[in-house]
Amino acid sequence: MQNLINTIDFSIDEVNILFKKAKQFLDKKRRDTLKNKMIITIFFENSTRTLSSFEIAAKRLGANIVSLDVPHSSSSKGETLFDTAANLNAMGPDAIIVRHKNSGVPHILSNHINCPIVNGGDGSHAHPTQALLDLFTLKKYFKNIQGVKIAIVGDIKNSRVANSNIELLTRYGLDVTLVAPPHFLPQTSLKTSHNIKDIIDDIQIIMSLRTQMERHKNQIYGSLKDYAKDFCITSELIGNRDILLLHPGPVHRNIDIDDKMLRDSRCKVLEQVKNGVVVRMAVLEKLIQG
Repeated sequence: MQNLINTIDFSIDEVNILFKKAKQFLDKKRRDTLKNKMIITIFFENSTRTLSSFEIAAKRLGANIVSLDVPHSSSSKGETLFDTAANLNAMGPDAIIVRHKNSGVPHILSNHINCPIVNGGDGSHAHPTQALLDLFTLKKYFKNIQGVKIAIVGDIKNSRVANSNIELLTRYGLDVTLVAPPHFLPQTSLKTSHNIKDIIDDIQIIMSLRTQMERHKNQIYGSLKDYAKDFCITSELIGNRDILLLHPGPVHRNIDIDDKMLRDSRCKVLEQVKNGVVVRMAVLEKLIQG
């Protein structure tokens, strides 16, 4: 039995095979490869894209999906996370997808569950399917991804998306630079910058991140507009450069990316959402079928 807790759980060969399968799923045809399989989602944090993407992915494969209504579940009555997991496990699911505000929860649960666990995002730790869909999106536009230069911009220190992408993209040989104010940067051996303008002519991809104010203990900027003055990806900044723009969502308009760039053909945000469904289909099929 295999889990997907971190991107490192899949080898490069496994990811390449996964992407071949995901390409086949782009035809949007329904399959029955997971017919009569039951998948449970447990999301202790709010989600629009990830939760609905997993649900659509499961249904396109013919699986039955049960979404735990966390606010109205027994966890709100004092039931521990482990007891919740034990009870769900006793129902015999074929996979469980979990999101939690605390880092490490999916890994801990995997030691108490008898089916594959998929990490839908845990704290600021990891979001493996987001990184997989991001790489899948990029590989469409670069025949050889190795050596391609990407800037990850924003609240990197608190971003599970950044962590997962850094692991996966560097393993594929991309040249990663982290761009953020000093207090948003983690300790790293990667190249860093405090000003996107300093490297804009040297990069081929920008991955903008949401400023996660809910994960900050103290207010760092007077307002998000103050942050945006230095780190918002604008049409003026990009100009006519051949740069692809990604964002995991939700986008803070005119804070992370301005309105004009969101409408620009170089912005691949909605393509990421589309690719998220097929990549998650491939992940579920791989983990459940073995």
